This record gives sequence, structure tokens and C-alpha cells, in this order.
Amino acid sequence: MSTDLSVDYQTDPSLYKHISLSFEGEIATLAININEDAGIRPGYKLKLNSYDLGVDIELHDALQRIRFEHPEVRSVVVTSARDRVFCSGANIFMLGVSTHGWKVNFCKFTNETRNGIEDSSKHDGLKFVAALNGACAGGGYELALACDDIVLIDDRSSSVSLPEVPLLGVLPGTGGLTRVTDKRHVRHDLADIFCTSVEGVRGQKAVDWRLVDAIAKPAVFKDVVKERATKLAAGSIRPEGVKGVALTPIHRTIAADSLIYMNVSVEIERTKRIATFTVKAPVAAQPTDMAGIEAAGMTWWPLQMVRELDDAILHMRTNELDIGTWVLKTTGDAAAVLASDATLLAHKDHWFVRETIGHLRRTLARMDVTSRSLFALIEEGSCFAGTLAELAFCADRAYMLALPDDAAKAPQMQLSEMNFGFFPMVNDQTRLQRRFYEELPAMEAARGAIGKALHADTALALGLVTAAPDDIDWADEIRLALEERSSMSPDALTGLEANLRFAQKENMATRIFGRLTAWQNWIFQRPNAVGEKGALKVYGKGEKVQFDMNRV
Repeated sequence: MSTDLSVDYQTDPSLYKHISLSFEGEIATLAININEDAGIRPGYKLKLNSYDLGVDIELHDALQRIRFEHPEVRSVVVTSARDRVFCSGANIFMLGVSTHGWKVNFCKFTNETRNGIEDSSKHDGLKFVAALNGACAGGGYELALACDDIVLIDDRSSSVSLPEVPLLGVLPGTGGLTRVTDKRHVRHDLADIFCTSVEGVRGQKAVDWRLVDAIAKPAVFKDVVKERATKLAAGSIRPEGVKGVALTPIHRTIAADSLIYMNVSVEIERTKRIATFTVKAPVAAQPTDMAGIEAAGMTWWPLQMVRELDDAILHMRTNELDIGTWVLKTTGDAAAVLASDATLLAHKDHWFVRETIGHLRRTLARMDVTSRSLFALIEEGSCFAGTLAELAFCADRAYMLALPDDAAKAPQMQLSEMNFGFFPMVNDQTRLQRRFYEELPAMEAARGAIGKALHADTALALGLVTAAPDDIDWADEIRLALEERSSMSPDALTGLEANLRFAQKENMATRIFGRLTAWQNWIFQRPNAVGEKGALKVYGKGEKVQFDMNRV
């Protein structure tokens, strides 16, 4: 994709076109008021508060600002600034003119943002109330489903609906079907009626069917929402009376074949379709007390590093579709990384540190669900230690250089307490639990290695790496592995990696991603959806849909 079409995931409230934030003590209000003429791509209007990727980029940024800049906020009210319409979901005309790859990346980022709402509620005490002050359909209802509590205005017309099947010939793309059953526990026969009707469900029936938690007449709607948001806030672990930390811009240099940040770099080899991500250990001394950490703010190494890594992942995932293999490297002083981990552990209950750990958790999970082959290379000068060792455990394969005759130069891997529960994947397992199927001997052996400098033979014996070639074989073995990977079908690899990375444990989040991959991707390519007379293609044109009625 050419640079003039590249997507930038950085923004700030002064640039928002669709979302506004306001604050009243412990409650924040995130109001959706979408500018119809400000789509991220030309060719469609964002009518009825419908959204595209640009809207979700703002939503993601707004959530980050609440997390870091407003620690006093304990609950967030998500609502619409328009009368009688909350959100009609993803813009249909945008979907109709988008490539399949664009749809997939859009749905994946949108899923991650909504999963992030639930992640903050579960781990960090930030609660969410969806205040549906008007019609709520499709992706709009999926946004509401990600919240802890849903209040629907009882005005005799406003309803909730998932009309994708009868109206568009596709499925809800951001977890609607799964959250209706797994989270809301809507009875499956009632869910069948709900998801095959265009008009949706309103009023007391929506409460009875568990589609919403409460309804309120227009005259008392705002009062009911505030009461429920206040009640949720009362159970939050977020602090009172503290000052937030400004979410300053991420500094980077984007060139034709590279992305350069302070702590992260990406180098692209286009002929080989490989990108090499290198994450640097802290160079300067890092603060160890909360006064110093808060003074450092966004320049504090673990936070600055993860913000850069997250931005690099999103940039590469959206803008470099044909770069199919990501090589993960680290460089610097492992002791500095472990010292950073010790600081994280010592202050894990402080709101700022807790939010930083949350950002690390969500970014590593974003790496897990990225549709790229991930190979970690543990070489001389590497620092795969503690938190950065998670990158090796994210990888499909990890190769570690063995230098038995030169222990001083031989790379080492080191584990810390942060590898044992602080960064669970989306299926709630740590990467080591996934790696060893939670088998006790392997897990105990890994835990027993905390704090030890592990050379290649020991790391291999513990099962922490895939292979440990010596310096004679290293270059050829790595070259052959990467060449072999690049020769395989990207489609087959995406399916292979997704199946192998998420073994054993399933939960709502894995089902959402798995069903997105299997069902939504297939349905979005079928003629009944995107053919010349498919539902997505003829929507809004006054033409009749023509379905191929064969079941496949």
C-alpha cells in the first residue's frame, strides 16, 4: 500500500472528528457524534452514527486517555450525542467498497478495542455503562455488549438489533453472536429470533430476553444511567484524588522500508517479505520509586516501549499486507530489563503501574492474534529477559544461538516473575502455560529458572526455545527456515498459526476471534454477500438481492 494511503493510528482529542470526552468526578462520558463526511476513505458517508476504522482509532485513543490521563475515572458512560440514534454499526457502504483484507483488519482492530474495554473492567477496575439513547444496531450493539451494563431508553421506538443476517447476508463482525450467548446468556431460541429480525427488540422484552440490563423513560434516562454508573464506580479499584499522566505523542520516523522509534525499530526486506522488529532494553537509569516513575510519565521505559511496539504492530499489520514474516529481536542489557520488571512488580498495585502492565498485556495479545509468522532470534547482544522474553514466547518458533566455546559472548535468556501470570493471552493462559499445556513438571522447572542466566543448551532443555544452532550452522539454518516459511501459502499459514497458538483453553475472546476467522471471513467472500447481486453490494440501491440458495 502506498504511503499516501497508509493508516496512522496516532491521534489526540484535538483531532477527533467523531467522539467527545467529558468528565464529572469519577464518571467520564464518551459521546459518539459521527461526522458523516469524515470517513477514513472517500466513497461513502457515515450515516446514522455508523462507524469505520477512523472512528475506532478515535475510540481506542479515547480509552487510552481515560486509562492514563484520568485515573480518577471509575466508570465510563458510552452514549450518543444525537437524539434517537445511538449507533447503526459499521458503515455498510464502507464495507461494500472495501477489499476483503481491509474488512478483516478493520474487524480485528474493532474486536481488540472492544476486548480492551472488557480487559480494563476485569483487570484494572474501569467499568463501562452503555447508555442507549436511541436505536442501536449491528456494531453499535456490539459496542454496548462489551460494556458491563446496558441501559436502553424506553421511548416506544428505540430498540437493539443485530440485523446483519436478514439485511446484509453476513454476520455481526465484532463478537455480537458470541457475547449474546456467552456473556448475556440469552436463550438460544430467543437469540435466533433476535438475530434474524431487522426491527430488533425494545422495551421490557429487551430486559426479559437479557439483551439489556435496564430500560428507562426519557424523562429519567440520564438519572438512571448516572445512578448505575455511580454504583459500578463504587466497586472500582481506581484511585481517588490523583493526577493523571499526559499521553504525549509517539515520536517516530517512517521511511520507505523502516519504522524507527526510540526503543523499537522495524526494518523491511521487501524481496524476502520479512520485517525485523528490534526492541531495545532501557539505556538510561530508570526510576524505582513512584515519585520518579510519575515524573518520567510517558518516557518511563516500559510504557514508552510498549506504546511504540503497539503502534508498530498496528502500522505493519494494516499497511504492509505482503510482509508475511516478522522476525523478533531484542538488544541491550538484560539486567536493565529485569530491573524494570522488579519495579513493575514492586509497585504493581499503583494505578499508573497497573495501567502500564495492562498496556503491555493488551499489546502482547495483539501480537498473538496478528496474522503473521513470528520467529524470534536470540543472538549475541540479545536481552530476551522477563517481559521481553514474552516476545520469544509469542513466536511460532524461537531460535537461540549456541556458543559453547565463548560463554562471555553467548546469548542468555532469563525469566522473571512477570512471565508467570501478568501477561495472559486472550484465552487467559500465560504463554508458558500454553507452551507446556500447564503440565506441572515443565512449569515447575521453568519457575525454578527465575533469575538464572540460561544459555542455549539449558533453555533448549527447559523447552523455552525451539532450536539452538551453533555459530557454524546458525546463518544457514535461519536462512533456510525463513525462506521455507516465505514459500508457503499465506492463507494456510494464517490458519495454521491461529490453530497452534491457541491450544487447549478456550473462552469468549478466543471464540470471537476464531469465529471471525472461520465464519465471517468465509461469508464475506461469498457471492450472497459480495457478488453483483449480493446483499452488501445492492444495499441502499433499491435493487433486489439474489441469493444462491444452495447450502454449503
